[in-house]
This record gives sequence, C-alpha cells and structure tokens, in this order.
Amino acid sequence: MTDVTPHIFKRFHLALTEALAALMAEGKLPAGLDAAKVTVEPPRDASHGDISTNVGMVLAKPAAMKPRDIAALIGEALRANPALGITDLSIDGPGFLNFRLDPSQWQGELAAVLRAGTAYGDSQIGAGVRVNVEYVSANPTGPMHVGHCRGAVVGDVLASLLAKAGHDVVREYYINDAGAQVDVLARSAYHRYREALGDDMGEVPAGLYPGQYLVPLGQGLAARYGDQWRNADEAEWLAPIRAEAITAMMALIKEDLIALGVKHDLFSSERAMVESGAVEASLKALEDRGLIYVGVLEPPKGKTPDDWEPRPQTLFRASDFGDDVDRPLKKSDGSWTYFANDIAYHYDKAVGNSHRAGANVLINVFGADHGGYVKRMQAAVKALTDGKTALDIKLCQLVNLLDNGQPVKMSKRAGTFVTLRDVVDEVGRDVVRFIMLTRKNDVSLDFDFAKVQEQSKDNPVFYVQYAHARAASVLRNAVDSLSQDALTPEHLANASLTRLTDEAELGLMRTLASWPRLVEAAAEAHEPHRIAFYLGDVAAGFHALWNKGRDEATLRFILPEDGALTLARLALVQGVKTVIASGLAVLGVEPVEEMR
Repeated sequence: MTDVTPHIFKRFHLALTEALAALMAEGKLPAGLDAAKVTVEPPRDASHGDISTNVGMVLAKPAAMKPRDIAALIGEALRANPALGITDLSIDGPGFLNFRLDPSQWQGELAAVLRAGTAYGDSQIGAGVRVNVEYVSANPTGPMHVGHCRGAVVGDVLASLLAKAGHDVVREYYINDAGAQVDVLARSAYHRYREALGDDMGEVPAGLYPGQYLVPLGQGLAARYGDQWRNADEAEWLAPIRAEAITAMMALIKEDLIALGVKHDLFSSERAMVESGAVEASLKALEDRGLIYVGVLEPPKGKTPDDWEPRPQTLFRASDFGDDVDRPLKKSDGSWTYFANDIAYHYDKAVGNSHRAGANVLINVFGADHGGYVKRMQAAVKALTDGKTALDIKLCQLVNLLDNGQPVKMSKRAGTFVTLRDVVDEVGRDVVRFIMLTRKNDVSLDFDFAKVQEQSKDNPVFYVQYAHARAASVLRNAVDSLSQDALTPEHLANASLTRLTDEAELGLMRTLASWPRLVEAAAEAHEPHRIAFYLGDVAAGFHALWNKGRDEATLRFILPEDGALTLARLALVQGVKTVIASGLAVLGVEPVEEMR
C-alpha cells in the first residue's frame, strides 16, 4: 500500500505521544509510561467536544497519580501545539480529556477527502499482518439457503474491511467433503440417476436429500454413463458419483456466490487434506508437546455432550488451553473426528507449507449452531501455535425472513427452504448485502421483503443510496452554472472551505473526518456492521443539511450570487458522495447516481 496521510485522530495521537515523552523527560510524569492503550477518538457525546482521550485513566495506575491530574498536564501540553488548532479543553467524569478544535481542522480534513477520493480511510494499521478469513463453507449438498447468506456477507465484507485497513487478506471457502453428508449426497444422486434411466424408484427414501435440484444431476449422470452403474454394488459407484455430485453442487454454490457478489481466493477440500496425511502431521505436533493422551472422559454434571462416550479414547488436552473438557480425536470406528480434521486445517493455515499458510490471524465465520465449537477450536490453535496465532470465530445468528411482517417459510425452488438465490433474485444483490449488516452478527436479523424495498428513511439501504444519489444530483445541477472543470474533486479541494461555518456543515465535516478512525476501529474489532451504521450517520447528516437549506435559502448548496460559497458547499457535497462511495465499496455495494 502507498503511504497514507495520517488522519486527524492519528495526528492527535502522535502529538499526544510526543507530549507524553516530553513530560516524562521533564520529570513531570514518571519515566517508562506505556501509551499503547491510550485512545484518541470522537467523544460518545458530541456536546463534550470534538476529540476525546482516555490518557488520564489509562496512565493513572502506572504513574501513581490521579487521572484528572495527568489529563491536565497532557491537555496543557497539547494546547500549546498550534498545529492541533485546540480552542478549548475540558476534563470530564473520571478523567476523560476532551478538546474542541478550530473549524479549520475540519475544513482541512474535507480537503483531504477530496484529494484522496475513495481511498480516503485507507490505513496501514494492518501492514505486515496476514489474515485468513474463512466464510460460507456450506456443505456441498445443495444450493445455499438464506441461513448461509448472512455469514457470506459478513465474511466477505470483513475481508474487504481488513484489506482497506492494510492487512494481507486471504479469503477461503473450506469444502466439507469428507464427512458422512457427502455419502448421503452420492446416494441421493444415485436415486435420481436411476430415475433418469427410467426406473420406478418411488419416493425419495427418508435420510436422502429430496430436493429437485438433484434431478438435473441425475439426468447428467444417466446421459454420461448410461447403464454402467444401474445394477452395480454401492461400493463401485459411491466414490465416482460422490465426486461428480460434489463438483455439481459446488458449481451451484459458486453461481450463488457470484450472484451475491461474494468472492473467495481459495476453495480448499477437506477430503484432499485428509488424504494427504495432514491430520496425522498436525496431531504429531500436538503429541510432541505431550498434549495427546488416551483416557476416559467424564460427562459434565447434569448433561451428556454428544461426543462423550464411556470408553478409552484418544484425547486432546483442550482444557489446558481454556476449553471446558478435553476433546476426542478418534471415533469408535478408528476414523478421525471432525475436530481432528479441523485441527489439521487450522494448523496448515497457521504454520503449514501450503500457499495459504503463514496467517497471523485466523477468522472463521460460522452459523450460530457452531457455538459449542468455539472454545475447542481456539484451544487447538493456541496449542499448535504457542499462542502466536489468534483465532476469532464470528457466530452469525438467524435471519428471519418476512414479507410485510409475515414469516416466509417455503421456497418455490427447493420446496423445503428459502434459497440464497431466491432472496437475491427478489430484491437484488446490493440490498441483501447492506441489510445483512444492519445488525451485529451475533444478534438475530429480520429481513422483510417489503420493508427492504421501501423508498423511505426507515429503509437503511435506500436512505444511504438516496444520499449518494442526491449528492450526485446536486453536482449535476451545478454544471448549469459552473464549468465541469470547476467541479472536479481536485479543484473543489482548493475552494474557500473557510466559508463553511454553519454548525450543520461543521457537524457533517466532523462525521466525514471520522471515517478513517472508524475503518481502523471496525477492522481491529472485526465488526463490519459498523460500516453500515456509519454510512447511516453520514446520510442522516447530509439529508438534514439538505432540508435545512430548503427551509433557509441562505444555506442552499448553489447560490448564484456567491460563487465562492457555492464552490465550498459543493466541496462538502462531493465529500459526502466520496465517503459514502468509499464505505459502500467496503460493503460490496454499488453506489447509485440517481434513484429510479
């Protein structure tokens, strides 16, 4: 990534660090204070000021001083720095240090938006950090349903967010093609194959997949192989039909992902990994550390977990690394457990020799039904990497599909569930992607087909898109009185931005200036929903300014009698348009130039 000009909060943090060093050198503060946990950010309550820091509270204990005393020292040192434009400071509550800044600081940041374009907000905080984000990873047994949709969007947007923050990101889909479910898929495909040959197979037997999506697969098998497996034993046809079925199902899944705008760098096969001997290699790494033993698990009091058996088992000492109990690695038939396979997969991502290895941070996006898997997987990664590689598992709660408030249960296409493609085809990719991020991933989400297509301020995707389209409309209308060259972002960056003095204008500039800090904070927390929330704030500020101008003629964007003020206000409009486009790019949503 090219050099990124420090944003206003970063500049403040750098100045604070320098002031802290100077105070320690002067003996006004004890030497050796660590400012790593000091934050500089917008205050939660805008009435407290423009910028806030927790420096007093963070350093109080190591400095053996009162938080307010430390805040006072730092505050006066920063006030003496003319480059920061501090007009006032206050110490609130237990020791928050709050600053008010001269409008020129926000006007200068608006110019920075215009010069950077949609690259505004790019960061280098993740430079040198390799992150593997695994998401979707639906079993290859049929089309993806709406339950997979949320995780697909969360994972895809999180990967884009981390990339914008400077991380080296690998997006991966882990194909679960080694378990019993793909054998069931093969038998289901064989049933459809025999039907395609003209055999009367009756109803699809219980335990097989009944979906109509397997009919074309059966027809394809019949056309390709004829009677070859018609009367063959299962042992003959299971493996080849399984391979054909997995390939066909993954083709369906990839089509759905493309329709949703979701992309992966890698599609990795669990079966290929198991057959390569990777499971044995990863478990040897644990065994060499004395973390595998043979023992009998006791069931937890009051409940019996699904994987508990009263017999000697090969166990991983997961409880040594934060899990509730030790975990089995082999089934009663001697085959590896899913957990053993997953240990190998994560081991390869973190310290293996493959082209995707060497990740410093692993992120898995799972459905809420994987909640019981989190501790054991984190324990395994901690053991395998000596705690050097972090594993964050994001659990996505359910999506409740509604239409005008009424539950939607059936799919025209699958008969038993609503497919991801049904939803995308109904309302469009951009709407689906945005709405899936209007709640934090660990909170259930209502997706109402009627509501998400409303053209009202209650529909967040419309509200944000309308702000972008409205900004574009203002700039188009300005061409009637100004030349196109005068409206380029480069030219607008040199406008007399000091003319922007109305509190609504300054408030909107403050919101735009917080975009780089928001990107960094959301990336550090692995919370992509913050982007959608932030864009809602930008849209609200812009719509409010628009309405204010409609009521007060002097606040309109285009004032024929005052060309300098018009250019300054158009610079703000362009800034809004640019930041919204930058945020929508992270969400994978196309900004619209006009609403239809």
